[in-house]
Amino acid sequence: MTKPDVPYAGAATRAVALAIDVAIAQVIVFAGGAILALVGSLVSDVRLDTLGKLLAAAAWIAVVATYFVLFWSTAGQTPGMRLMGLRVMTPRGEHPGVARSVVRLIGLGLAIVPLFLGFLPVLVDAQRRGLHDFLAGTVVLYAERELPPTPQPAAAHAPSPGHGWRSPG
Repeated sequence: MTKPDVPYAGAATRAVALAIDVAIAQVIVFAGGAILALVGSLVSDVRLDTLGKLLAAAAWIAVVATYFVLFWSTAGQTPGMRLMGLRVMTPRGEHPGVARSVVRLIGLGLAIVPLFLGFLPVLVDAQRRGLHDFLAGTVVLYAERELPPTPQPAAAHAPSPGHGWRSPG
């Protein structure tokens, strides 16, 4: 008996894509920091005090957030997802917008913080969604596959006049 061909991306593929994306984002942050440090050392004697560390942390958050939100909302996939052949979509088959991508990013942080426990639902959910997917209402598919059709709810049929309805009077 063979398993049906599931279009939803699995945990391992998604984990590798996330690792690639985190590595790319870190390279961007480190390169920007190195350039700023070089300029700062040429201009004056720069020391990283508490305010400097807070600004560096804020810059890291801004770069990582911009990276994920920009790619998810415009292309529907990050470079890591593209390398792994994945894309993120809404249930209607569209790329998530900026607001949905921000919610997904916040959910991604919440999924990572408690020892990556927010990714456990990927192992048991039929659509292989993690916490961030549940919060944002997204799914991750293999790029070459289509989103399965959603079952249409049966329309409630009310009898039309002349077919069982009697007008008052």
